[in-house]
Amino acid sequence: MNFIRGVMGGQQAGQQPSGAETIQKLCDRVASSTLLEDRRDAVRALKSLSKTYRTEVGTQAMDHLINILQTDRSDSEILGYALDTIYNIICNDEEEEQDESEDAVMQIPLSGKHKNVPAPDEAGQKQADDLGAQFTDKFVEDPEHVTLLLTLLEEFDFHVRWPGVKLLTALLKNQGAQVQGIILVSPMGVSRLMDLLADSREVIRNDGLLLLQQLTKSNAAIQKIVAFENAFERLLDIITEEGSSDGGIVVEDCLLLLLNLLKNNSSNQNFFKEGSYIQRMKPWFEVGDDNSGWSAQKVTNLHLMLQLVRVMVSPVNSPGATASCQKSMYQCGLLQQLCTILMATGVPADILTETINTVSEVIRGSQVNQDYFASVNAPSNPPRPAIVVLLMSMVNERQPFVLRCAVLYCFQCFLYKNQKGQGEIVATLLPSTIDANSISAGQLLCGGLFSADSLSNWCAAVALAHALQDNLTQKEQLLRVQLATSLGKPPVSLLQQCTNILSQGSKVQTRVGLLMLLCTWISNCPIAVTHFLHNQENVPFLTAQISENLGEDERLVQGLCALLLGICIYYNDNSLENYTKEKLKQLIEKRIGKENFVEKLGFITKHELYSRAAQKPQPVFPSPEQMLFDHEFTKLVKELEGVITKAVHKSSEEEKEEEEVKKTLEQHDNIVTQYKELIREQDAQIQELKEQVATMSAQNEQMQTTMTQQLSQIQQHKDQYNILKLKLGKENQPNSQGDSTQVNGLQTEEVTQLREELEELRKQYTLLQTQLSDKDTLINSLRSETSQTAEGSAAESDNTELLKELEALRSQVQSQSAEINQMRTEREELLRRAEASSSDAAPSSDGSLDAAKMAELESRLAAQTAETERLKAEGKSSSDSRVELEQQLASTTSTVAILQTEKAKLQTEVQESKKEQDDLLMLLADQDQKIHSLKQKLKDLGETVDDEDDLDTRDQTDDDYEEEDEDED
Repeated sequence: MNFIRGVMGGQQAGQQPSGAETIQKLCDRVASSTLLEDRRDAVRALKSLSKTYRTEVGTQAMDHLINILQTDRSDSEILGYALDTIYNIICNDEEEEQDESEDAVMQIPLSGKHKNVPAPDEAGQKQADDLGAQFTDKFVEDPEHVTLLLTLLEEFDFHVRWPGVKLLTALLKNQGAQVQGIILVSPMGVSRLMDLLADSREVIRNDGLLLLQQLTKSNAAIQKIVAFENAFERLLDIITEEGSSDGGIVVEDCLLLLLNLLKNNSSNQNFFKEGSYIQRMKPWFEVGDDNSGWSAQKVTNLHLMLQLVRVMVSPVNSPGATASCQKSMYQCGLLQQLCTILMATGVPADILTETINTVSEVIRGSQVNQDYFASVNAPSNPPRPAIVVLLMSMVNERQPFVLRCAVLYCFQCFLYKNQKGQGEIVATLLPSTIDANSISAGQLLCGGLFSADSLSNWCAAVALAHALQDNLTQKEQLLRVQLATSLGKPPVSLLQQCTNILSQGSKVQTRVGLLMLLCTWISNCPIAVTHFLHNQENVPFLTAQISENLGEDERLVQGLCALLLGICIYYNDNSLENYTKEKLKQLIEKRIGKENFVEKLGFITKHELYSRAAQKPQPVFPSPEQMLFDHEFTKLVKELEGVITKAVHKSSEEEKEEEEVKKTLEQHDNIVTQYKELIREQDAQIQELKEQVATMSAQNEQMQTTMTQQLSQIQQHKDQYNILKLKLGKENQPNSQGDSTQVNGLQTEEVTQLREELEELRKQYTLLQTQLSDKDTLINSLRSETSQTAEGSAAESDNTELLKELEALRSQVQSQSAEINQMRTEREELLRRAEASSSDAAPSSDGSLDAAKMAELESRLAAQTAETERLKAEGKSSSDSRVELEQQLASTTSTVAILQTEKAKLQTEVQESKKEQDDLLMLLADQDQKIHSLKQKLKDLGETVDDEDDLDTRDQTDDDYEEEDEDED
């Protein structure tokens, strides 16, 4: 500051220096001064001069200011001055910021040409924009300058951070793509800018929002990075803190940034949906009952919020993403909230229009949402469906044009891919469903179709055409509609009334709407074509319209008439003799000419409004007069133009050949379809059989394993029995006295215990017999099942395997039977020995006691023998059953499902048999152990041990002696 005053004061007597000279001296001072304070004063002076002498400061001081940013990083004040100066040079805004108080005291003399600066006009503003772009190019020439600016934004000091944010925003406005590229490749560049949203100082946070708006324009890569830096969470928090729709300009900035992030960015839209952020949008649309006095800011905010909803469900998005968002909006209640605004009173017209458009796209193509919208009623007395209330606005010529377009779009979206809704609308026109006491959608459409307002005619015709779109059933149903034109005259059909209005020469907009309705109605519907041709006046009217040479406006009507006549040819079933395909083509050739007909037909697609309507589904027109084409109708024209042209040029012979070829192809397609279905069925059967074979193979392996285990257990039982037999054979001595001594040595408790064990063995054998009878029953059921099944080649291999398994089972049962017979023989031998020993032991001195013991042992032996007989009988019956089952299975093949059931049952039987054999083994082991203990006790008493059969015989003999003694007494 002292330097400036010195410069100014030293030249007061002479000529005052120019602005360029002053700036040059200040730049020299910045470059050469060693004192930080002097450089700071010089930069502050440059900041003051930068608005008035923008060109000079930018040309001479730019490099020095950038150097200050690099070298004087420690002083935040000089950094702030330098950033403000560069911002003033680059910024193109017309409004100038007020100088700070310390700068306002400076009075710098200006040359005459700079004293009075006129308000910039358009040329001046363009020049300023060009100047800002030039200085921006100079600044971003070196990408390091932008990187340096990003580094300075990390400074928390307000005087550095705020000017840095404004400067970077100005750079993005002037050279957005270039600066975006630099920030994108800069490490943590986007993250540093996202930190601005967390700044506690609102001015920096708000300017940070403006910076991010410029940063995310038309750059999908940066949009994705910003979104994954948790931008959605922060922005929605700010909107909530600021009061949602009642908030100020900050809410608007947040919504604009959200629109930048989501529009045409499927990745961010998916992230927004999966993050459950759609649910957080619902509170935005909670509008109270008192809707009077909406502020302009609230209208703007709510308008942007509705646009944000539309971005998520826009028809240009992928169908899957749109359907997912529509589902989420219904589930969280957002659609219900929008319908509440739709039916509320006091809502501004532009908000109501945008809400209608938003609801339209939320329900478009979603059956659940369309059904809900059909159930919405307006809060009137009596309640009326929302669709009826909206249609009343559409056919009312006093309503605003944009509102009527929005209602039409809503009706179109409600019927889009909604055959149920189409049927409900057409049903309101049928005679059996008309209610004279209420206004229906069909009545409103008919009223609008035949009103004096051409726009109502067009809207009603297009709406009715959407009720017939791709729905043959409703096209045929609409032929039943009869209209009462006037009193005393018979009713006429709706189709005939449309042609009558066409022939009356009404306005172009009305005729275009009716022709679009007729073309949509009779296309792909031969019955409707027949009804149309049945009126003798329709074809002459169409040929007369096409053949005339009319003005530019009428050429569009001629093209649509040609399209309608072409549809009558293409979809004609030749049921009317006077208007067959061939006769209609001859009529065109004689009255119009084929080339002229095709030329008139091609004029439709060449029309400017046709191209505009084909771009997007929503009807957007600058004025009502330009509302001529519907989006869905443009698709129909594109589809039919080529086929109609070919149909007109084809001869009758070519048509016959084509029909024959078509029939042949249809027959071929039918045959191919039948074979495909047969192959699919066979593939399914083969796959099922493979799965069942695999399952049965696994079961076979399990059964083989089980059989192996059973064989090993049977061998163990055999070995144990042989050992027991050898022991009994060695110990069997004909010593009656010793036997008597052994029996005398037995204690009463032990004998009782042996009896109890024998009783348990009997019970177990009884249980085994019951189980064997159950097996017999199971085998009989298997016989009955197998006898009822048919032969099948697919199960032969499985039957063979089963036969092998049954053969193995049979051999095992036979071996068991042989073993049981052997055991029986041995038992009989032991019994004979016992009888011989009992006869020798009769004279024994202790005869009475020995006879009782021997009787008991003999009864035990008899029980064991009976049990052995039972086992033999059971084995024999099992063997016989197995043989019979083998014979029956050899002569039949069961289905795969029955075989699987048999496998499961057999597996269960094997497991039960295993358990039974385990129980028998345990019982035999216990018996052997007890016999061994008894023998050991007898040996301890010094007696010779005989087998159990001998003991049982002696017990029986003792009992007989006791009875004889009692008789003698």
